[in-house]
Amino acid sequence: MEFTASLLLLFLPPLLFLLLAFLNGCQPSSHSEKFPKIYPVIGSIFALVANKKRRIQWTSNLIQISPSATYVLHRPFGLRVVFTGNPANVHHILKTHFSSYQKVDEFQTTFRDVLGDGIFNVDGDSWKFQRQIASHEFNTKSLQKFVETVVDMELNDRLIPFLSEAARKGTILDMQDILQRFAFDNICMIAFGYDPKSLTPYLPEQKFAQAFEEATKLSIERLLIPFPIIWKIKCKLDIGSEKRLRIVVSKVREFARKIVKEKQEQLRKSPSLEPADLLCRILSSGHADEEFVIDIVISFILAGRDTTSAALTWYFWLLSGNPHVENEVVQEIRGKSGSPVYEDVKDMVYTHASLCESMRLYPPVPLDSRQATVDDILPDGTAIKKGTRVAYHAYAMGRSEKIWGPDWAEFRPERWLEKVDGAAGKWGFVGRDSSAYPVFHAGPRICLGREMAFLQMKRVVSGVLRRFRVVPVAEKGIKPRFVAYLTSKMEGGFPVRIEDREE
Repeated sequence: MEFTASLLLLFLPPLLFLLLAFLNGCQPSSHSEKFPKIYPVIGSIFALVANKKRRIQWTSNLIQISPSATYVLHRPFGLRVVFTGNPANVHHILKTHFSSYQKVDEFQTTFRDVLGDGIFNVDGDSWKFQRQIASHEFNTKSLQKFVETVVDMELNDRLIPFLSEAARKGTILDMQDILQRFAFDNICMIAFGYDPKSLTPYLPEQKFAQAFEEATKLSIERLLIPFPIIWKIKCKLDIGSEKRLRIVVSKVREFARKIVKEKQEQLRKSPSLEPADLLCRILSSGHADEEFVIDIVISFILAGRDTTSAALTWYFWLLSGNPHVENEVVQEIRGKSGSPVYEDVKDMVYTHASLCESMRLYPPVPLDSRQATVDDILPDGTAIKKGTRVAYHAYAMGRSEKIWGPDWAEFRPERWLEKVDGAAGKWGFVGRDSSAYPVFHAGPRICLGREMAFLQMKRVVSGVLRRFRVVPVAEKGIKPRFVAYLTSKMEGGFPVRIEDREE
């Protein structure tokens, strides 16, 4: 009897939705309309469902056609989500009124199974503690060590030999997978002192990575369900996608627990050992809650594995379609002495600009949200009620003519450069305000690891392009499909051939 009642509760929201649709004479919005229709009670439910698989592109389009670059999306039962690509609004939300916009309750609940109380899912003291502990990883000494030891070892001992063998055999590789493996090994070694050895010649099965990928996908699908009560009931009953989420999350946490246990044992045997990595510092700080430490480990794996690999995947694809940019990058690489590595990588101005340009068009985190803790009014006049979710849209902003000009669709690194006075042929990098380019967020929560990410990416680009061409297998003119869970991906991977580059 109790099970029957639970099933009735599970199917009641969809039945209610269909009944309301019938009573209101609702029909799906036509594709010729610019903005989705808004109906009583159910809001723009039809447009939401119709664009579920392309929500980033769809919401980006809505922002592009809005005069203020802000659009208020009506969800069922009077809920609103504000999407904005207006730099003044982003500055307001992330900087000047930071305390009035916190992590979204819905997001925290939805992702608690995967991220727990990790840095990306909390505010307040817990966030401050994790940020303070992590900041030690990003001083100059740590960054130099990261590039000259961890990245270089993985590059020279694993990635380059792997690509060389693929070039020799004419093998087709999934470059997205290869870059994820590379980044995964990097973050585990620098943050936890642990080498998962995922980028080895036989490409071992990555149980953690597969489980993590599925867990983030299933968690995002929770957010896309028009009636959250559905997934909550399924979770309570442990059925369907919620049962599967429980299984894959347990695999993710099992892997993270193994890393923590090994580090605890290492510290137990050598209690006077100076903390050499992030995990050492966390465990040495007195935090005995193992589950909390596991949450932190998972969050840093997400940050280090998924973001840089996503950025590099789209970068190599863009280079393949813009040979003039690739030639400039290769010339800059060949103009470097190769030693010391840290200084060479740091000074690669054109390559740095080309990476910024690539992330403008394909940001690793295309969309992020905050929740208003008070009633407010955004600089463009949009009224915000307490509890409203406000999403700033890096993907849409990278496609804004108001921000980047009429040539915004072009992959043009020169927009980030200017000639240096008195230095013939020398370029200087010109940064953009983070409110107009929130690829690394902005304000107090701006990404601590942005410099580390650039150093890592430039070292990979330098090492790979000095010796190889990365040639997509897809027919010319066929674009990969952009999909986004927590971070952006190429749907189906990025199949390429590796070719030796002639000197």
